Amino acid sequence: PGFITKYRTGRRQVRERSGEADHHEGMSSDDELGPTEAKEFQKSKDNVLEDSKKVFEDVHADFCDIRKILLKFQEWKEKFPDSYCDAYISFCLPKLLNPLIRFQLINWNPLEQNLTDLEEMSWFRAVEEFSGTKNVSE
Repeated sequence: PGFITKYRTGRRQVRERSGEADHHEGMSSDDELGPTEAKEFQKSKDNVLEDSKKVFEDVHADFCDIRKILLKFQEWKEKFPDSYCDAYISFCLPKLLNPLIRFQLINWNPLEQNLTDLEEMSWFRAVEEFSGTKNVSE
């Protein structure tokens, strides 16, 4: 809370010095970044994205592609339905896929104008096909 208050106070002082008259108290946004902060944020974001490229570089392709993972589970489900059911796979899959999905979403920003809908992402379609929810009405 202290940092945010200092940050907002600083922005208010800058507006007062610049004579910005169309500002209404309480209507400001924390998205108002100065050029220095914007540059630092972009640099930090670029570093994270660059580092994220290394996460799965040493993983076999069958184990870092959600569609391929789900195909393995589908084969198990078809060949050994009792074993599949006894293993409670439907409860395990969300935890198993969570890191892979989070990796896919690392650069996704729902507030951008040119946004790719979640439903259009390949991982979403793969999960949807696997679960059979495409055939179920809303």
